[in-house]
Amino acid sequence: MDKHAKASKPPGFPSGTKTERRLSMFEKDNHAQVVKERMRSSSHEVHGMEPMDNESFAEFGKSEIFSLKASMAKIKYANTYKMEPYRKFEANLVRNKAQQILTRLQETNYNGDTSIFLCSSISEEILTAVKDMGFDRYKYLVTVLIVEKTGQAINISSRWVWDVARDNWVSAKCETESFVSLALIIACYYE
Repeated sequence: MDKHAKASKPPGFPSGTKTERRLSMFEKDNHAQVVKERMRSSSHEVHGMEPMDNESFAEFGKSEIFSLKASMAKIKYANTYKMEPYRKFEANLVRNKAQQILTRLQETNYNGDTSIFLCSSISEEILTAVKDMGFDRYKYLVTVLIVEKTGQAINISSRWVWDVARDNWVSAKCETESFVSLALIIACYYE
């Protein structure tokens, strides 16, 4: 045996055995097979690859190219571990905006048939106004009630799981001669 043959064998191999040469990635015929073997043997997620030239795609079938492109398109980012919103929910701004929207009802009279649609349209309007304020990482629940004044008393209660540090709520009220309207806006922190 010559000097170079002994040096190329890894330690621990007997001197009389032959080792099989690994495929080279730089040989045109072997490139596709090497990439396939690496993707099969990889236990980690692929976050990105350098784009391959068109000659290397000629070795793949259509289904393999599609799966390779799909795996390259899915980029996963590391967690930020940020536990606070960038802009916290400001109750006074939301209360003022909801109050402005509810005061538009001053000119209307109570009608039991149309109050259902009026409640849904006002709640959607308040929801879009609150979303436009730009408080991030919050989910909102907006409830609007319109109750006719007939001398009765009314009790309204709500119950939910609450994070005292991050969640918040706001109520706004508008009273006319014929009805009372009440809006409840709940902002729940969402990670």
